[in-house]
Amino acid sequence: MSRRFVAILVLGCCLAVAGCSPEYVIRAGLAEAGILSRRQPIPAVIEDPRTDADTRHKLELVLQARAFAARELDLNTGESFTTYSWVKSDTLLMVVTAAHKDRFKAYTWWFPIVGNVPYKGYFDFDEAHDEAEKLQAEGYDTNVRPSGAFSTLGWFNDPVLNTVLRYSDVSLANTVIHELLHNTLYLANHVSFNESFANFVGDRAAIRFFCTRDGEDSRTCRTARDSWADNLLYGRFLNSLALSLDTLYDRTDLSSADKVRLREQVFAEARARFTSEIQPALRTTAFRGFATEPLNNATLIATRLYYDRLDLFEAAFHRNGQDLKRTIHWIDEVVTKTGGDPFAALSSALRN
Repeated sequence: MSRRFVAILVLGCCLAVAGCSPEYVIRAGLAEAGILSRRQPIPAVIEDPRTDADTRHKLELVLQARAFAARELDLNTGESFTTYSWVKSDTLLMVVTAAHKDRFKAYTWWFPIVGNVPYKGYFDFDEAHDEAEKLQAEGYDTNVRPSGAFSTLGWFNDPVLNTVLRYSDVSLANTVIHELLHNTLYLANHVSFNESFANFVGDRAAIRFFCTRDGEDSRTCRTARDSWADNLLYGRFLNSLALSLDTLYDRTDLSSADKVRLREQVFAEARARFTSEIQPALRTTAFRGFATEPLNNATLIATRLYYDRLDLFEAAFHRNGQDLKRTIHWIDEVVTKTGGDPFAALSSALRN
């Protein structure tokens, strides 16, 4: 899995207040409390002579990206990312995703505030794998992936973790702005929209941030532009694959077993297309593992959450004169005023 995908994986405040078993809530709450208890103000860490140069550089970048998000994009920064916390593992938590085998439909968990979500996070890695095994026994596809970052949607003073300081400068700034977008707009029961919108904002903001700060010919500016171009390409590819699967799963002349068997042909064709068409067009090393990594409905749903209909957000960006702040406000108004399916609302607004 690419470092960038880990960087933009988000786990909502459900970790601390989940409507799940009491044991899950207690363990997650204790883990979250431990992270929060170790917070230190970032300026103090930067000024500490014991702080190594790379950590100091990354923390300074976090503060710069945070200030940019507040000043240039009107994002709700609150007190998020003003502190730093250390965890002993290079992986913060494991995220479990599950899906029906004969439908491109996620298994969901319900949590207060965020509603139904198609993933569940575990600080205890063994528990994550136990949950996946239980769901497999019930007949679901499953996927377990690591995450180095999470968000409480502004409910707590989210610290920057050492797990994300390993990211490149572009990925780190993107991650900070992505999470701050969640603080600003998060629609309950619409995870795919929330994550894809935040993905768009993080990428587009990173382009503006680095191309303005470092110059159009800088490595960081080119990397930010290439990353967004790759995300758009990969998103279109995933949307096409999802459409092919939906076409298969909607067939009424096939049994469930037949659909599961025939989906392997769809997966094989997708791998071949990725190898021959998509991978040669990628500008970065992101997503190159697609052709060799295991594929099932759960793995695809877990990934596509962050790349769903990105072209709609890009169209909104151009409709609003390539002004990112205006685009964010316009999309916010469109989806909150209309209600219902935010993708449908955005698509309708773009046609008018």
